[in-house]
Amino acid sequence: MSNLRIQVPDSDAMLRDWRHVHNVIIPTAPLSLDEVRERVHRNHLEVAYLGDVLVGCTTVRPPKDGSATATVIARVLAEHRGQGFGEQLYMRGLDHARALGADVIETVVLASNVEGLRFALNHGFVEFERYVLPGDDTPWIELRLARRELSRPPSRGTAASAAPRP
Repeated sequence: MSNLRIQVPDSDAMLRDWRHVHNVIIPTAPLSLDEVRERVHRNHLEVAYLGDVLVGCTTVRPPKDGSATATVIARVLAEHRGQGFGEQLYMRGLDHARALGADVIETVVLASNVEGLRFALNHGFVEFERYVLPGDDTPWIELRLARRELSRPPSRGTAASAAPRP
């Protein structure tokens, strides 16, 4: 197992790191630092480092309005994929979503993110919607984890990177 350090961003520097990963992986929907500061209050964000090297980030959107659906998104920078980091980030996000009471897990992936889509499909997610945001031409793919997959450990796959719906 690697020495991946995953933590909640507790400074502007770490929020900038989370933003960097998000914006590299989701170039069609870049976020400002103020937008990230707003997200940290409604979602559970984490940043991953190998030593001092930025590797990736996660977002867990908690269930809301009486729903039992959470969204788990793991993103890994391209140069760090294929090393199991996406797996670690995904499992940690899934555990957090379960602790929040989620029994339905969703994710969303930019269609151009072939590796992220493959990761989601390899981990038991099934596509249920595609959409294009106004002014964009790249579809987003929403996927839902098959209920039987919620209690099983995920299969090994390529490191993930998925994108949130803005």
